[in-house]
Amino acid sequence: MKKIILLLMLVSASLFAELTNAYLSQQMIDSGLPIVDVRTVGEWKEEGLLKGAIPIEFFNERGKYDLNAFLQELNAKVDTTKPFAIICHTGSRTSMIAPWMSEKLNYKVVNILGGMEYATKGLKMKVYPYKK
Repeated sequence: MKKIILLLMLVSASLFAELTNAYLSQQMIDSGLPIVDVRTVGEWKEEGLLKGAIPIEFFNERGKYDLNAFLQELNAKVDTTKPFAIICHTGSRTSMIAPWMSEKLNYKVVNILGGMEYATKGLKMKVYPYKK
């Protein structure tokens, strides 16, 4: 009986949550899908942001994070009832954050594979200076 209840819980959670792993494309940007940049403030200052990206730091320069502060800022800036994407430098951080957001918070999140490295070097996308 416990296994059936657990299975039903997992199936029902998966109906609401959705995780997609995808490389960034111009079509993704043109679609208006919100892109949350979870890199550090230092990375934003040094490397810039994609046009329209929403900078919300997850890990700071020391690797520490404040989950409540992150979620508060995310929910203030993004409609988390709709799909949105997250990006970091190479996709390493987002590969940890995205599944958690999908499974635990039931967000429909797109994990951008390859991160800013792929966007700027592979796709040659233009970046814009970070303005606080």
